[in-house]
Amino acid sequence: MKKLIMTASLIALPLGLSACDKPAETPKAEAQADAMGEMAMSTEAKMAKGSGTVTAIDTATGKITLDHGPIASLEWPAMKMGFGAKPELLASVAVGDKVDFDVTVTGSASEVTAIRKQ
Repeated sequence: MKKLIMTASLIALPLGLSACDKPAETPKAEAQADAMGEMAMSTEAKMAKGSGTVTAIDTATGKITLDHGPIASLEWPAMKMGFGAKPELLASVAVGDKVDFDVTVTGSASEVTAIRKQ
């Protein structure tokens, strides 16, 4: 019996340790959020244009969430993300609207400065 337990332990130990070098898989939504952190962020303000779909509006915090396509001038892939926006811009659109928008990015802060329904 001792030999059986010892043999099983010697087989299981290397198998268990081999998984220690493997990175954990990141769920897709978490991977998109992490993608923003991995992108180079400049402290210089950049302006860009994008298009996408409004997925959420929070007038209390002045935020709009857009599921946007790639924005080549910022080297951003397509993703869903939140932006700051002035109340008058938020009032002009609704969840589900397809929009074109202008965005200003300074460091990691991004603000929609203009938005138009398609």
